[in-house]
Amino acid sequence: MRNLGKAAGRFLDRHCGEITLCFLLAALVGVFLTLTVPEASSALAVSAGDWGLSFDQAGQPPRGNISQEELKKYDAYFIDSSGEKTIFLTFDAGYENGYTPKILDVLAEEQVPAAFFLVGHYLKTNPELVQRMADEGHIVANHTASHPDMGKISNLADFQAELETVEKLYTEITGQPMKKYYRPPQGKFSVSNLEQAKQLGYKTVFWSLAYADWDVNKQPSADYAVEKLSSRIHGGTVLLLHSTSKTNSEILQTVIRKWKAEGYTFRSLDELV
Repeated sequence: MRNLGKAAGRFLDRHCGEITLCFLLAALVGVFLTLTVPEASSALAVSAGDWGLSFDQAGQPPRGNISQEELKKYDAYFIDSSGEKTIFLTFDAGYENGYTPKILDVLAEEQVPAAFFLVGHYLKTNPELVQRMADEGHIVANHTASHPDMGKISNLADFQAELETVEKLYTEITGQPMKKYYRPPQGKFSVSNLEQAKQLGYKTVFWSLAYADWDVNKQPSADYAVEKLSSRIHGGTVLLLHSTSKTNSEILQTVIRKWKAEGYTFRSLDELV
């Protein structure tokens, strides 16, 4: 195609004696190339990827590897870009590790709403905790039935099955429909996933702050965790914590009170979207 463009240029140089004719021929060549050469890839024109963040300055919002403006086209979010000092507290869990009751106690005492993104296994094995989350006003959200790499799922029926399985489990436990918030496991996704989630009425929720808290055998110290999170907290934070983390259960009340004292307010995901 590049050779075709060069050939067209040489033809125009040799045979266009009239300026008007040059413009006309150039326009025709341009139309032809536009119809035959694919448009350059956009930021979202990828088959699959991993959600990623770049922190340039302490206390300032990070940059996502896809902008919030682009994500909104797919009803997807990672931050509140209003500039307000807000925090949206979210937890991911594939199983129960004994710390969720304490986490719920802290949330109740501090009157802080949260969203729990749960895998199907969690709902099957801990229906009483799922019921408590709902009873205490928290959002129970969808983290898929089996925690797969969603970026490798292209078929809508397979994608839908991962979400609908969790929806049905939640309704069986609570008698209520599940709110349609979805978080891709490990942040692995594709553009077709975003489109499919939107088609199914879901909001895809990434995050703007997280830290290495998921390995239950290598838990960070409380001091490290508080410093790591506090150095990167920012207005509009969508905070991802794992409720399987012993450290998180120990520091949760500390960081909530610290951030409240700094002027932050905790809000529900319903206010983000």
